[in-house]
Amino acid sequence: MTPIGEENRGPGLDKRITGALVGAAVGDALGGPVEGYSPDQITDRHGGRVHGIVGPWHGDDWRTARPIAPYHKGDGHVTDDTLMTHALVRVYARVRDHLDAYAVADHLVPDLMTNPRWIPELEAEALPLHRVFLAEKWLVARLAYGHVDPREAGVGNIVNCGAAMYMAPVGLVNAADPAGAYAEALDVAGAHQSSYGREAAAVFAAAVAAATAPGATPDSVVTACLSLAKDGTRAAIEKVCEVAGGHGDFESALVPLREAVAPYDTVGPDYRAPSLGARRPSRLHSIEELPIALGMLLVAGGDYRRAVLGAVNYGRDCDSTATMAGALAGALGSPVPEDWAKTVAEASRLDLWEPARTLAAVTREVFARDVRRRRAHERAFAALGGTACSA
Repeated sequence: MTPIGEENRGPGLDKRITGALVGAAVGDALGGPVEGYSPDQITDRHGGRVHGIVGPWHGDDWRTARPIAPYHKGDGHVTDDTLMTHALVRVYARVRDHLDAYAVADHLVPDLMTNPRWIPELEAEALPLHRVFLAEKWLVARLAYGHVDPREAGVGNIVNCGAAMYMAPVGLVNAADPAGAYAEALDVAGAHQSSYGREAAAVFAAAVAAATAPGATPDSVVTACLSLAKDGTRAAIEKVCEVAGGHGDFESALVPLREAVAPYDTVGPDYRAPSLGARRPSRLHSIEELPIALGMLLVAGGDYRRAVLGAVNYGRDCDSTATMAGALAGALGSPVPEDWAKTVAEASRLDLWEPARTLAAVTREVFARDVRRRRAHERAFAALGGTACSA
């Protein structure tokens, strides 16, 4: 017998966690081969919009062609977005509780430095440290070698989407609790980023948490983000999502969404030639990827395929944008196309479903811990003469 209200709840926790993590990885793999290019360049290269998994931009010359070499982007290979996401899941599996900046120093950084793994884009087993971008190498330099206070280690780093791109697990552990996800991700990301890069990590985690809630919609996800986001991040999300509301397909939205986010983006019109003010701390600016991912989620009405393809064809840092859009649509319960997921898993030599199983178990354990801690607090507060808990 179906419990009362079950029909309105949508997928359960396990399916939402699986949808978010598999959805993020598939989005990452689809966006990788066209990362850094404009919508027009993508169309010229592929004879139209991208509608699925495509090969490397430079074909068989991927090993030597600049600026991509030596990475085999395309053919279903995930990028560092997924490598970092799975690394954070492993930290949760080890700690089995909420994380903070010290967990990044104590567990994530050693994992990047000492545990060789299959790196799809290198087609070799290597340390994840050898694949991640400079903003992630910063973690090792500051925490392992500089011994900086983890809560402050992100100060001085490139301000980009580096921390935000792998924060989906924080949102999932805090399922249906956007404020809790925001606070935890803000702490975790402090080891990696500052300013609007750190803020975006917190807001993205909150968005994922909001997407897991029973009855969640793209609109409710955006509302949760706006209730928590600060400064330029909030302004960028508000403006992009306002524009997104006027479009029902990504084709018509590509240019308007870019125009909406441009005043808040520091990189500038040429993604591969950033302005001198790019990626510096500011209360007025925002990373581009998160507002666009939310915008594409609205344009697609929460549909996974449409949201991810919108993010992919938007270009620029589209592997990260599609990672975020894919995580959000998957967390809402929109199915990830099975053929895409199967191809990405096989091409990347990754079990895309195992991290989800692990994180679902950890999420339940953390929730049980939270209940015990809350009950202990309630008893202590009541003993002080406060209001006793009614339950």
